[in-house]
Amino acid sequence: MPGTKLDEIDRMILAELQADGRMTNVELAKRVGISAPPCLRRVRTLEEQGFIQGYHADVNSRELGFEVQVFAMVGLVSQAEADLSAFENLCQGWPLVRECHMLNGEVDFILKCVAPDLRTFQRFLTEELTSAENVASVKTSLVIRGAKDDPGVPFDVLEARLSQEA
Repeated sequence: MPGTKLDEIDRMILAELQADGRMTNVELAKRVGISAPPCLRRVRTLEEQGFIQGYHADVNSRELGFEVQVFAMVGLVSQAEADLSAFENLCQGWPLVRECHMLNGEVDFILKCVAPDLRTFQRFLTEELTSAENVASVKTSLVIRGAKDDPGVPFDVLEARLSQEA
């Protein structure tokens, strides 16, 4: 099972940093019950092994004037690997696309998009997304409000699962 090569302290470090990535190493070490130098070594190892992919501020898009959030479900003409990769590469270049996930089922991709207003999103939709090569269909849903947006993983679920397996 993924995550089992981490010990309890590594998992505690990850959970604490997921909750607050701005804390100092000294505070982190105190919270997980070890001294600062080994804590810093563990954090660096977790970064090198890819368990920690980066540190980000949770920016309030609406406060910055991005009033529109849309999920776009995209169907492609071809699902050949080269075509899937080409679409993913296109998404990398579209600033309004904040997330791109390939799906199994009725649609090939779901995109999370933000825009300052509907006109900007409409322009992106008609001039870039729907006119992109290999795009067969796009269905959009405008977000009215969000009820939950928790980053990362539920560490309590991981710990419960590991304790059942022990």
